[in-house]
Parts: sequence; structure tokens; C-alpha cells
Amino acid sequence: SRAARCSPLYLSPPMGPKEQPDYVNAVVRLVTRLAPHRLLQQMQAIERGQGRTREARWGPRTLDIDLLLYGDLVLDSPELQLPHPGIAQRAFVLYPLHDIAPDLTIPGLGTVAELITQVAAGDLVQIRQNA
Repeated sequence: SRAARCSPLYLSPPMGPKEQPDYVNAVVRLVTRLAPHRLLQQMQAIERGQGRTREARWGPRTLDIDLLLYGDLVLDSPELQLPHPGIAQRAFVLYPLHDIAPDLTIPGLGTVAELITQVAAGDLVQIRQNA
């Protein structure tokens, strides 16, 4: 697998308990030969390698990698739902995704450009990086 495109970084307040640091968010487009469940396993292995533990829902974490889409595949299994169930409601997903693929169609939902008009940026802030 390799990264084909990466969005700018965004800072957002945490979901769930507020007694934790803000999150840094980005979206990466991958090119992979891995099947969706195998890719998810690899992503979770990366999280564990960075000290991720799954103790509290929406609790503090060192790293959180979500599989948002896998082409136009629609999947609903106990381990993996595609598209990701929160993709159309979360500014911290839609805004970085819009930066790299505004015309991308999310199966059953519409294009990223259409969806972003329905979700306010709220407290989401793009992190400006020096060139």
C-alpha cells in the first residue's frame, strides 16, 4: 500500500469526553492491493504499534486510523462498515476529504462537495504548515 494523496492537517475538539487534547485530523488516499478487512487489520496494527489502546469509547488515543471508503464498495459487517458510518456528518472527515477529492462520490450519499455544504466547519481549524 502507498499514499497517493494527503490532505492538510486539521485541529478539532475531541468527540465524546472533553477532558482530552484536541485531535489532529487528515485524510489520506491509499493505493492498495489489500482486501478491505486485511487493510483494516494492518491499520489497527499501526495503531497498536503507536501505543493505541481501546479502553473507553471516544477516549484519548495516541493514534486513530479509520477506513472511510474502499472505492465504491458498500459493506456492512461486524468489523467494518463502508462507507464509514459517520462520514457524512463529521466536519473533521469531510473538510480534509474535500481538499483531496471534492468530486468523489460517496456511495449512497452524494459527492463530497455536496455533503460539505450540509456540515458546518464549527471548531475545525486547518493547521497552516510552513513551506
